[in-house]
Amino acid sequence: MPDSHEITSIEALEALYDAVNPISLAKETPSLTPEYRQWIEKSPFFALASCGPDGLDCSPRGDAVGQLFHVLDDRHIAIPDRRGNHRIDTLRNIVHDPRIALLFLIPGIEECLRINGHAVITTEPQLIQSFKVGATTPRSVVLVEIDAVYFQCARALKRSKLWDPAAQIDKKDVPTAGQMTKAAKPDFDAKAYDAELPARQKSTLY
Repeated sequence: MPDSHEITSIEALEALYDAVNPISLAKETPSLTPEYRQWIEKSPFFALASCGPDGLDCSPRGDAVGQLFHVLDDRHIAIPDRRGNHRIDTLRNIVHDPRIALLFLIPGIEECLRINGHAVITTEPQLIQSFKVGATTPRSVVLVEIDAVYFQCARALKRSKLWDPAAQIDKKDVPTAGQMTKAAKPDFDAKAYDAELPARQKSTLY
């Protein structure tokens, strides 16, 4: 059933909003400025969005500052593919479509920073070794060529109170990892999974 309120053209969309602030356009750069580099190098977390033949994907990436990624120069960053669930959804997507988007967060800072670019997957030995943690190295590295860098104002994080300790909720108020898995797979042993999860995560972090 057609929705008479649906926006179906760019012209109709633009008519809803005020003219863009010129500063919002000016702060987008085609590479990392020294300030943008300084900002992201303090980040321990980003979300990575990719697109493949089966649709879109967005995955979290987190690590210690300095281990999460390396800035190679003002147009390139290298990201280790740390141990995960082996679905490799993001990597599959990059093979099909190199376009990616990154959204960086810093705990306690209400601005966030976006990078749009293109990526390739590499097993170049020196890059792999540069991300070694203990005796473990990543199996691959995502090499990103930057197309655009842009920092986002603080409104979204202010509205969400993301870093406000008072906004944190008790774990008991949301389903556990085991319970969510059982909802999709009814014969799954959620209690055993949840009981074993903390130790398993600690032993398989890298």
